[in-house]
Amino acid sequence: MKHFFKTPHFNLHHEDCLKILPTFKEKSFDLIFADPPYNLSNGGISCRSGKMVSVDKGDWDKSQGFDKDFKFTYKWLFECKRVLKDDGIIWVSGTHHSIYQVGYAMKLLGFDIINEIIWFKPNAPPNLSCRYFAHSHETLICARKIEKAKHYFDYKSMKEWDDKISNAGKQMKSVWNIPLTPPREKTQGRHPTQKPLELLRRIIIAHSKEGDLILDPFNGSGTTGIAALEFGRRYVGIDKEKDYLRLTVKRFKSIEN
Repeated sequence: MKHFFKTPHFNLHHEDCLKILPTFKEKSFDLIFADPPYNLSNGGISCRSGKMVSVDKGDWDKSQGFDKDFKFTYKWLFECKRVLKDDGIIWVSGTHHSIYQVGYAMKLLGFDIINEIIWFKPNAPPNLSCRYFAHSHETLICARKIEKAKHYFDYKSMKEWDDKISNAGKQMKSVWNIPLTPPREKTQGRHPTQKPLELLRRIIIAHSKEGDLILDPFNGSGTTGIAALEFGRRYVGIDKEKDYLRLTVKRFKSIEN
């Protein structure tokens, strides 16, 4: 198997996830985080730094129609379930453009959905059309592979998580107040859907242990991998875009150095 970038604990593949996932060993990953295309690059507009900008991110984010979009979602989730350990956990992020397809496909495949997390963005951009409510959250689905499996959950760490709004020793709730990705996390380059490290840190600590193997089939700028590296996990990332993999390598080297 050819790697785009490889170290003992951090591996990147330049490939379509549907082509390479079937080559991975069954039941090999402890945790999967997936940030698939949201299919919202439809010619719309958004606001960035007070300016009107296009929401189009690239051909990879354009809808191919409901049937093709769902077929793609079902296929990559099928492969993710195959490579996930029986007691493993999968997280998938999305907006209303895609998350309902994800949830339906998960139920068809027999995943057991255990949480729906609302990532509230307190500094989300305004809606310039003034015809809708401003979009200020994303939805994350957390599911286990098998309903009766005893999955890992670091309850203590989640209860004591030290963020700007302290839980004060209370159980972490399902609405997470996390600002958009800060500029300091984009010093090596930009990705249009880059997730903040804070989001992935919570997920990785909650559902994996040191040394566990984590997969992201839509690597993007590699935030999942950077958070995994930070906490002593092993990582495999897949992406079709070389530029984003190069960005990931730059982020990796900036930490290693």
